[in-house]
Amino acid sequence: MKEGERYERARRRVRALRAFYGHFITYAVIMVVLFVIDYSQGGDWWFYWAVLGWGIAVALHGAAVVMSGWEERKVKEFVRKEKE
Repeated sequence: MKEGERYERARRRVRALRAFYGHFITYAVIMVVLFVIDYSQGGDWWFYWAVLGWGIAVALHGAAVVMSGWEERKVKEFVRKEKE
C-alpha cells in the first residue's frame, strides 16, 4: 500500500471519529437541556423517550465507527495470510 493511500485511509478514520464525537457531545448536551426542562415542569419524565431514541442512533453510529476499524484489520489479516 502506498503512503498516500495510507494517509487517506487514516484521514477518513479520523473524520469518522470526529463526526462520532460531535454526535455524542451534541446528544449529551441536548439530553441535559431536555432533562432540565422536564424536571422544571415536574412532568411525566418524557425526556426518557428522547434519551432512548437518540441514544440508539448514537450507539449505532459508534458501532459503525468501530466496525470500520475492524473491517480494515480483517482485510490486512487476509492479505497477510494470502501472501504466506
